[in-house]
Order: sequence, then C-alpha cells, then structure tokens
Amino acid sequence: MCIDLKSFYASVECVERGLDPMKVNLVVADPERSEKTICLAVSPALKALGVKNRCRIFEIPKNIEYIVAEPRMQLYIDYSAKIYGIYLKYISKDDIHVYSIDEVFIDATNYLEFYHTTARDLSKMITDEIYNTLGIRSTCGIGTNMYLAKVALDITAKHADDFIGFLSEETYKKTLWDHRPLTDFWRVGNGTANRLARYGIFTMRDIAGADEDFLYRIFGIDAELLIDHAYGIEPTTIADIKSYKAKANCLTSGQVLMRDYNFEEGRLIVKEMMDLLCLDLSDKDLVTNSITLHVGYSNKLDLKPAHGTTSLRSETNNAEVMVDAVSYLYEKIVNPKFPIRRVNITCNHVVEEQFRQFSMFDEEEHTDKNRRIQKTVVNIKKKYGRNSIVKGMNLQDAATTMDRNRQIGGHKSGEK
Repeated sequence: MCIDLKSFYASVECVERGLDPMKVNLVVADPERSEKTICLAVSPALKALGVKNRCRIFEIPKNIEYIVAEPRMQLYIDYSAKIYGIYLKYISKDDIHVYSIDEVFIDATNYLEFYHTTARDLSKMITDEIYNTLGIRSTCGIGTNMYLAKVALDITAKHADDFIGFLSEETYKKTLWDHRPLTDFWRVGNGTANRLARYGIFTMRDIAGADEDFLYRIFGIDAELLIDHAYGIEPTTIADIKSYKAKANCLTSGQVLMRDYNFEEGRLIVKEMMDLLCLDLSDKDLVTNSITLHVGYSNKLDLKPAHGTTSLRSETNNAEVMVDAVSYLYEKIVNPKFPIRRVNITCNHVVEEQFRQFSMFDEEEHTDKNRRIQKTVVNIKKKYGRNSIVKGMNLQDAATTMDRNRQIGGHKSGEK
C-alpha cells in the first residue's frame, strides 16, 4: 500500500483553524517573500478550481479569494509523527517505509490473514482512523508491488470515489498501458519522456514494444528500470530497502541566498555553514577526512560554479580545523570579482567517531577538549533552542545562521 496525505501542509493549516480543506481556499506560503515565492501546498478546494500545487503566488487567478498560511514546519512534523503512530497500531515498523513527510509505503502482505480482511478494507481502516483522529484526509494506492502501489496512488486513486486505487500487473496493462502523459508514471521525468518522444515512444505500451537493446543504448543501465516498469514489474521490496547499506556516507548542507553576496560576505556564509556541520557531526558522533565546497555565482551571470575538495590531515569533527580548511578552499576556488548566490558543503567519507584514524600530529588532549565543548554546545541548543548559543560571526549583518535556525528544510518552523 502507498498512502498519501492529501495536500498535507494545507490540510493541517485548515484543521488548526477548524476549517474543511475540501471547501476552503488556502495556500501555505511565506507572505514575507515576494509574489514569486512557491506555495508549499494548496488546499484540495483550490486544486478543484484549477490552481496547481507548488505554483507561485502570482499564478493564482486574481478573482479567487484565499487564505495565506505561513509555513509551520515543526507543526507538520508533529502531525506526521502522530500519523506514523497510527500506522504502528496496525503495522510493524519493519514493514513501513517512510517515503516523505506525507507519504509511506506499507507491505501489508502478512497482515491480511491476521486481520481477516482485504487490502482495500485494511487501507480504509487506517485512512479512516487518520481522518477521525486528526481530520486529515488521505488517498491510498494498492498494488502487487511497490511500483504498482505508487502508480495506483498517483493515477488511479484520485479518480476513485473512496480515494483508493488498486493495480495488478494485469489491470495495469489493461487500463494504463496507453495512458498519457508518461510523466504521470512514477520515476518518469520530463527529460526521460522527451527523449522517448523523439523516437515516437509515448506510452508504457510503446516502451514494452520497443527493442530492449535500443533502450539500453539510450538510457544505459536505467533502461532496466524503465522496461520493468513498462510491464508493471518491480523486484525491490520494503525488506530490501530496510537492509540496504550505502557503500559511502556523507553529510551535506546547502542554501540559496536571498540576494547576491560579495566575496567577503560569502566567506562568512561558508564559515557559518561549516560550523553548523561540525556540530551536526559531533551530535551524531561522526567524523570526516574530506570536505567538498560548491559555490554558485549570481543568477545574472552565466558562469560555471566554483567547485573543489580539500583533504584533512585526519578524520575529525573539530570546528577549528574544518572552518579553517573550508575558508582556505573558498579563497582558492572562488573568484572574488563575482557575487555568489548558492553554497553547498559536503563532508565526505563520514564514519563513526569510534572508528576514526588518528595521525601522529593529533594532540589527544586538545581533541578531547574540543569534543567536550562541541557536545556541550549541542546539548544547550537541544535544551534551550538552536539560537540559545551563537558565535560572534552569527551576529554580523550578512550572517544567516540565526534565521536558518528558525527554519526546517529552508522554510519557517513556526517556532520563535
């Protein structure tokens, strides 16, 4: 089963106001930003009027009246956690894959006999409890594999009276093989659809009938996924996802600046971001031996971004070492003549601190002292708020850390 919470952010804001999202026009967007700001969600009532999800404020027709709700990301996370608690009343966490804040996959195979019910009835039990408990409506796709469940959700469920869709490999071929556009199908983006269109391939039936060697020449190994999905086949299971271990781990942070920053202001942003990443590493008991910096110039300039990687003397999460290293890298790769707009920092080859490799130049006493300081800072922030303790650089005019500390995922958390 694949369960999606309808217009989740907008529905939460409606519920909090005692309003019906199916009847009230509401958008979730930051009113402090310009009319070009993207709406994080629009209520089902607005969607029914033709307003697209993730549109920009200025794209909403002027003749439509609507409520603007400021994003409250922490509130949405709290609601999502409560809904996950409802899933756990019926299904083990081992059989739930959280796909996003408002969408989950559930392997219900072993629960149908236990509950003496059908997949449709079980999904209805779960979605009804979500609505009766929290007032949030949801849709559900049911399939004989994860791909078919997702397609049933995205294409079939929205047209069903009970907002539940079902697909098997047979019904998939019978009802959706000629469906257009291809981008309605999970994991088929505009780029893939456009490349297929150049060769006269517009439907899943066309893909299934195409020469496989030809598809592999165009898409490489990705053709395997495309061919499987054309037939409604998906070998990956939730158990496979749960058991997957990445060969390499990294920790990354990025931000798009609200205006063009000059070279010195950009250096400040890089130092702030690296400092926060060091605290994040410390909190997770992780260390790294390599940092990658990616800096994009102003949108007004058609310039290739600055990009570089620096290696550290040994694995560490020491802010003193890492801030100096990334500052030096910034000076080395960024052209001081051009304003910057985007910054991404990645800590590569991240490992658990207990497995770190010390170099002969490391001073164990100093390293241990720094570890205790960073852990103390992390604990203070957890207890009293992320802005309860800041550095002097965070108080400079161009600094963004304190504002970002009030955000979750780049949007206002709703907390002061």
